[in-house]
Amino acid sequence: MANSRNKEVGRSKAAVVLFSGGVDSTTCLAIAREEGFELYALSFFYHQRHGVELVASRRVAAQLGVKDHLVLELPLNAMGGSALTTGMEVPKDVPLEEMGNRIPVTYVPARNIIFLSFALAWAEVLGSQDIFIGVNALDYSGYPDCRPQFIAAYEKMANLGLRAAVQGESRIKIHTPLMALTKGEIILKGCGLGLDYGLTHSCYDPDRAGRACGRCDSCVLRRKGFEEAGVPDPTRYVSDGRV
Repeated sequence: MANSRNKEVGRSKAAVVLFSGGVDSTTCLAIAREEGFELYALSFFYHQRHGVELVASRRVAAQLGVKDHLVLELPLNAMGGSALTTGMEVPKDVPLEEMGNRIPVTYVPARNIIFLSFALAWAEVLGSQDIFIGVNALDYSGYPDCRPQFIAAYEKMANLGLRAAVQGESRIKIHTPLMALTKGEIILKGCGLGLDYGLTHSCYDPDRAGRACGRCDSCVLRRKGFEEAGVPDPTRYVSDGRV
């Protein structure tokens, strides 16, 4: 597999997709597939408390037939600064109207900057011009690295620093197909693409069995999405008695 990662592939076909195994990144992966791209999924074990999401990412990647699924380890827990990488308590039961109006302690410092940098490196090795990321500016928890201004600035920076772009051989495009969609619209889009969201994981604070807490920001937004979409929620929650 290592050799295949170093092999040039057609620039119009290959896309690197940042992929956590959650609702948004899974939908983003399916959209890239629908648009005819060969899928190169990139996930990270950054010592997040919800590492079970990587199990979900492997399930989904297998179902969607990705060309390659690369999982990298990043020791972001060594720096701390987030409830997702330390013993800091994950906020629960935050009202929907407060989400998006503050940067919560689940924000991981520079996470999308770091993730996109690795995606850029892999894209350059693959000869790909296309990176997909499932960021959203409507139903989100207030993370600054999910906004369109950030993506536009990052894309500009990328094309100033990559060899292929500087030599005029290609230009990087960062695709954000979910940016202007509500969570309900995202789920409806995914259902239209045949996705099984029961394979995904979103919760920031799951129990040891991998069941969702149902109360963190990510769970609240996920539940809201299924309700808005009118689609049964397949999530295993701690309180529903399912094992």
